[in-house]
Amino acid sequence: MTKENNPSFLLPAAADVLAARRNWLQSLTGQRRLSALTVEAYERDTRQFLHFLSEHTGKMPELADLSALRVADLRAFLAARRRTGVGARSLGRGLAGLRSFFRYLVRQGLAEIPAAQAVRSPKQPKSLPKPLTVTDAVNLVDSRTQLDEEPWIAARNAAVLILLYGCGLRIAEALSLKGGDLADPAQTSLYITGKGRKTRLVPLIAAVGEAVSAYRNSCPYILTPEGALFRGARGGALQPAIIQRAVQKLRASLGLPDSVTPHALRHSFATHLLTAGGDLRAIQELLGHASLSTTQIYTGVDSERLLEIYQKNHPRA
Repeated sequence: MTKENNPSFLLPAAADVLAARRNWLQSLTGQRRLSALTVEAYERDTRQFLHFLSEHTGKMPELADLSALRVADLRAFLAARRRTGVGARSLGRGLAGLRSFFRYLVRQGLAEIPAAQAVRSPKQPKSLPKPLTVTDAVNLVDSRTQLDEEPWIAARNAAVLILLYGCGLRIAEALSLKGGDLADPAQTSLYITGKGRKTRLVPLIAAVGEAVSAYRNSCPYILTPEGALFRGARGGALQPAIIQRAVQKLRASLGLPDSVTPHALRHSFATHLLTAGGDLRAIQELLGHASLSTTQIYTGVDSERLLEIYQKNHPRA
């Protein structure tokens, strides 16, 4: 049951706005096939905005009120969110959710909202990914370092982590693999469907095949071709939180910083390839980035690391 259909939840908006919003959310899942997490975030963004707007204007907003929005109104909403401690990145993502809703209203001929395009997104702070050193990354994915009393679970965790570091997969991509995937230890490539349902070809190093084979041979559950490849302790599909907790335990055991997460292994994959002379465009394809500008952030990581090495080792630094 959605919050709108829950009698205990009252969204302060007129019936025409609620109907349009409900249809828009349904279209995100049915037509645009966005992920459940994205739809949930967009639902939250618009809910927060409608609560703000009702207080800001002193009335239940109608479609006509959305058409009458000014840039100042949207800025006031962002300022109100910032006062609650919301950062620039979250504000920008929230504004993207509102713009998606407003574009839907325009396409349906329900409203015209020029202020949505006129307001600027909050300036994002520049933050570089924090990759592991090669030694730390290898230690983290080594099956012998996995902290679990169940050997098959240790083998499972090692197989998942080496997919992140050895192939640059997102954790959701690794956990979406089916029992029929990676059945051949000698397999040299794999098609992965990532963000935006875009499919890419990922090369497989030998260590990946060996780790997955070791997990398969020790897993106590039958891995059907269409079922999940990676299983939880009770046999269900493995959840990302389990791997995140495993990495948290590992970094404490290995003395690694808090920046070491499953996603940091993907950052490490890209950074180590670039450091070794990898082509930026090829790394973009391997990561499944839609834009080269997203991949270019790793050139900053590489330059920062080279400068750190220089300052530590040059006699006059």
